[in-house]
Amino acid sequence: MSSGADRTVARQRRQLTVAVKEAVRDLNIQLSLLNRRFGNRVELRDIDWTCLDLVNRYGPMTPTALARQAGLHPATLTGILDRLQNSGWIERTRDTESTDRRAVTLRAVRERNSTLFEVLAGMNTRMDDVCDRYSEAELEVIADFLRRTSTAGQESAEELAES
Repeated sequence: MSSGADRTVARQRRQLTVAVKEAVRDLNIQLSLLNRRFGNRVELRDIDWTCLDLVNRYGPMTPTALARQAGLHPATLTGILDRLQNSGWIERTRDTESTDRRAVTLRAVRERNSTLFEVLAGMNTRMDDVCDRYSEAELEVIADFLRRTSTAGQESAEELAES
């Protein structure tokens, strides 16, 4: 390949990479808007919804584990957990095995999830429609890309937390 052709290929790749990054930024904006409106509907602040989603997704966990996953200071998490518990979204249960009398485990109140599913039904249906347009092989590539993008975001957030 000639150097002119190499430059053309390199330019096209940069343009596609920029387009992907812009699409991810657009997705972030739209998901933030969706989360805010969703939170308003179920009376959850953005960070409360994030914490509830983490507990729902990863199962029972300690407040320390949740704080680490959510990137929050434990003192900040206390208010969030109070709101989630008072609203009936989570339960705090004492860890009877622990020598620390303050040790608790957080559990999502699964019976409340139907409310979440109802509010998110439109998005879930639209996502099913989007996925129906792709082959299984394409969905595997998309899922891989999203997992890698999520990991890049996590690593970048950790890097920012360290500085």
